[in-house]
Amino acid sequence: MSEREPVGDHLLDTPPVVVEPEGRPFGGSTAPARLDPSGPDAAGRAVLTELAAALGGDQVRTDPDTVRPYVHDEAEWAEHGTPLCLVRARSTADVAAVVAACARHRVPVVPRGAGTGLSGGANAVEGCVLLSLERMTAIREISAGERLAVVEPGVVNDDLRAACAAQGLWYPPDPASAPWSTIGGNVATNAGGLCCVKYGVTRDYVLALEVVTADGEIVRVGRRTAKGVAGYDLAGLIVGSEGTLGVITEVTVKLRPARPAAPRTVVGFFDSLADCGAAVAAVTERGLQPAVFELVDRECLAAVNSWRNAGLPEGAAALLLAQTDLPEPAAAAEAEAILDAFTGHGATDAMASTDPTEADALFAARRMAYPALEQLGMGMLTEDVCVPRTRMAQMLGRIEEIGRRLDVRIATVAHAGDGNLHPLMLTPHGDPAARERTRAAFDEIIAAAVELGGTVTGEHGVGLLKRDGMERELGPRVVAMQRAVKAALDPHGILNPGKAV
Repeated sequence: MSEREPVGDHLLDTPPVVVEPEGRPFGGSTAPARLDPSGPDAAGRAVLTELAAALGGDQVRTDPDTVRPYVHDEAEWAEHGTPLCLVRARSTADVAAVVAACARHRVPVVPRGAGTGLSGGANAVEGCVLLSLERMTAIREISAGERLAVVEPGVVNDDLRAACAAQGLWYPPDPASAPWSTIGGNVATNAGGLCCVKYGVTRDYVLALEVVTADGEIVRVGRRTAKGVAGYDLAGLIVGSEGTLGVITEVTVKLRPARPAAPRTVVGFFDSLADCGAAVAAVTERGLQPAVFELVDRECLAAVNSWRNAGLPEGAAALLLAQTDLPEPAAAAEAEAILDAFTGHGATDAMASTDPTEADALFAARRMAYPALEQLGMGMLTEDVCVPRTRMAQMLGRIEEIGRRLDVRIATVAHAGDGNLHPLMLTPHGDPAARERTRAAFDEIIAAAVELGGTVTGEHGVGLLKRDGMERELGPRVVAMQRAVKAALDPHGILNPGKAV
């Protein structure tokens, strides 16, 4: 990322940036970035004046080279607008100053972390201040006695996990973006990950939050104690709110003891997705609880092989990966039971292993599926639906049928153990008809998930892409309740407007 000289005194002379509009939903121009000759309006100029005085030019930027990488997340199909400026906060006081100035002048604020989201939740809206928390990277405390950590929102997930591991502790939430995504973004979207099938999602680990409210006030919600039921669960409300109710500036998470033994890994290859789904159902029905339970389909296997020469079998329709982390001898018994479920439901090749190198290679292939598909040079629209585990096979079949009927190439990875599927729709660039078919497939997959008793998002959040789906799932009365909460906590609607609710 390149930077120009700090704007300093000439901040107000620099017009805001207009960014590439390739993210307009399901179509649009790909014109290059340009400066908006009209410049900011009176409210925008007032906010820029106050921010320049409060924070300084190195934190408040309007130059295109610096701002451009921040205007949207990884959801290339989601729209984004023209930001007024970018602010890279270093402290809670910085965040409070930004929000207070924006509140006074009714200018929208869009908070963001690493920008790894897949729903457009961090995308700029017209005339907004983009508020980056990536520089707030302090791990303030790790307490072995209380089994908790206190961190700033810009701490990268894997960095926290490594720091905890050094003290014999473990922070379980592990989204596939863990090497890059930040804890603040994980909390804002209630991120899941590979281990959530057994150990839960981000919300299950958040004890307390420091939050800047919509008027710039700093408040603390939640608790540090192991138990506490005083008042409404406002910390739980903020988790997953996607920056629409407050800006998270500190997170207190609970930790677990490090797992004592290397897990056993079970892998099975299947000739059909239906057999794969039946094996998933069998594992659940037998009361087994793998710590990780993942599905990778043929398209993903081929993409990983092409990108990294991984040597994965491509003849199978899909593979299932499971890990058990029980102490021995229970781990061996659970792994054998999972293996039996695989072979009893159509696995053409299956095995169990305690070799950590082999396991790491297989799970690296799972984590590489998304970037490997990106290497194909096509547009990619990512789904995130979740269905009851007993409906997994049906949902896989519906995805296949939708792809065939609409002539859309769909690759699928899934957190099989909790029914959370990620169909990845691949679309050639410069083909408007293909984009329209992909849009139709996206909508039909959402409808199918809701019809099967599922939800439109299991972990990526609503953002921009899933607002219609959320309304379909929840119904008008529940949506009205959510909007009433938003109105109560953000009466002027400045916090990430147009997202989630």
